[in-house]
Amino acid sequence: MWWIAAALLLTLVIGAWYVTAMPGRSHRGSLPTLGPDAALIRDRLAGHVRVLAGEIGERNIWHLSRLAMAGRHIHETMKGMGLTPTRQRFEAMGVPVENLEAELGGNARADEIIVVGAHYDSVQGCPGANDNGSGVAALLELARLLGEDTLARTVRFVAFVNEEPPFSFTEEMGSVRYAKRCQARAENVVAMLSLETMGYYSSEKNSQRYPFPFSFFYPSTGDFLAVVGNMRSRRLVRRVVGAFRQHAAFPCEGTAAPGYLPGIFWSDQWAFWRRGYPAVMITDTAPFRYPHYHTPEDSKEKVDYERLARVVQGLSRVVRDLASG
Repeated sequence: MWWIAAALLLTLVIGAWYVTAMPGRSHRGSLPTLGPDAALIRDRLAGHVRVLAGEIGERNIWHLSRLAMAGRHIHETMKGMGLTPTRQRFEAMGVPVENLEAELGGNARADEIIVVGAHYDSVQGCPGANDNGSGVAALLELARLLGEDTLARTVRFVAFVNEEPPFSFTEEMGSVRYAKRCQARAENVVAMLSLETMGYYSSEKNSQRYPFPFSFFYPSTGDFLAVVGNMRSRRLVRRVVGAFRQHAAFPCEGTAAPGYLPGIFWSDQWAFWRRGYPAVMITDTAPFRYPHYHTPEDSKEKVDYERLARVVQGLSRVVRDLASG
């Protein structure tokens, strides 16, 4: 029966390669000196998180005025960049809520749309600095960095409401409403990037955990950015990882795995998968690394703004590459 065992082993090896193989090589070793452009990004990121998690704090429909304050900060920041933000309003539990969107119109391929999104609500009892003030801050900085570019494809920057429980994976989740509208309008969304809990990194050994069996394939030190997608989004995962590794001197790992596995579907990219759109989550892996996930200790001091700035600078190049065709 040796040949059966050999065939099973070969199948496992091929499967593991298919899930984990990514173009380029992840950065290793010390990080380069932070340049003046990245230092400006760092300071602006810190300012956004200070507003969202410090001045506003917990923001959800149980603190509706604070949720509205967060929305106004996003709206006014986008307007200040010269963008024209719009609102997608709907009701959740009978309460009015809204997604916010700003668009950079494309040129030669304007009908092809890239959505860059992050949820701006926080879970109950949590100020939401890393989850997901870091993602919203990154969203706003990417909009600023790309705002004056001439791009072939259209890029939309979207702040989603109601990602957190009890709305997760329901029809009252903001990204579900948004993706559903995209489909109803027959919009050609060629890529969606979900910016989710991006600001915590550690150089300590064994600071990174994984759901089984990913620990066999990825580092045990939580100092890297992760790009996560389902099997149908594998091409997008590989493109994002390859572009990030090419342009950023910062560790980056990627996986394209079955979407039902723990951690793979846990954010707004899930809503786009349901509608047949390719989508990835860009994250620090959240509860698999961050000890303050969904706790009152998820405060603005926990975010590593310098490393987050390096990530955002790299992602700006990734989005430019995606939007160029």
